[in-house]
Amino acid sequence: MKRYTIQANGIRQFVVEEGEGAPVVLLHGFPETNYAWRNQIPVLSKHYRVIAPDLRGYGETDKPSTGYDKRNMAKDLLGLLEELGIGKISLVGHDRGARVATRFAKDYPHLVDRLVVMDNVPTRIVARDLNAAIAKSYWFFLFHLVPDLPEALIEGKEDKWLRYFFSDWCYDPTTISGEAFDHYVRAYRAPGAVRGAMLDYRANPTDVAQDLEDADVKIACPVMSLWGADFHAVGRLFDMKKIWSEMADDLQAHAIPQSGHLPQEEQPEIVNDLLLKFLDGWKG
Repeated sequence: MKRYTIQANGIRQFVVEEGEGAPVVLLHGFPETNYAWRNQIPVLSKHYRVIAPDLRGYGETDKPSTGYDKRNMAKDLLGLLEELGIGKISLVGHDRGARVATRFAKDYPHLVDRLVVMDNVPTRIVARDLNAAIAKSYWFFLFHLVPDLPEALIEGKEDKWLRYFFSDWCYDPTTISGEAFDHYVRAYRAPGAVRGAMLDYRANPTDVAQDLEDADVKIACPVMSLWGADFHAVGRLFDMKKIWSEMADDLQAHAIPQSGHLPQEEQPEIVNDLLLKFLDGWKG
């Protein structure tokens, strides 16, 4: 597996890459890094050139104080592709990465052949439908918007903070354990890492405004929406097929059984099978 950094859109981006052929880009979510795709890369790279960057603010990528609106984070990806000499891609995003991927697909429809969004309710729909029940499950979404306080409370307790999310968000609360858990703890103990994740969330008002500008424009390419059937904040709270039907006409929708928020880590075989079927025919 290749590991390298590229300067693109004003930041130094860390990337892992494996395989040859048509490019498939994987964008991780919170509270993870590109390590989240460790079960997908070996399988997909047998057929495709798989590229998995750490997003702005996460992992080994730079963590500047600005630029976390999803239009600019989509430009991070655009810059990365330009530096690599890559044109059209197939794009897979989970959680925060799905928000970046959705914006990329809308802003650069000519560059996306097909799009996969995993366990994600679009930003403007979370804002539009927010009520007491949603706010209870999305408490962290609101908490992370508060300036400075989350960083102050989390510092030195990154393991407890992450343990709460991984236990609460997974169908099997022990899924992220051992080396996987240790990896994420190390990543979020790095200087600026917690603040980078918070800044991603704090871009929410701008993200909603951007999404409202083209709310009536559907995603042009085929879309597959996957979600954990057992996650209280997504699959059990929203009608995901109906929601993503608002976003795309050419839609496949699949609930992943015995999975919470991290289907690619909780049920990798099911996810990999669905990804390979959806990507079949992608030649670049």
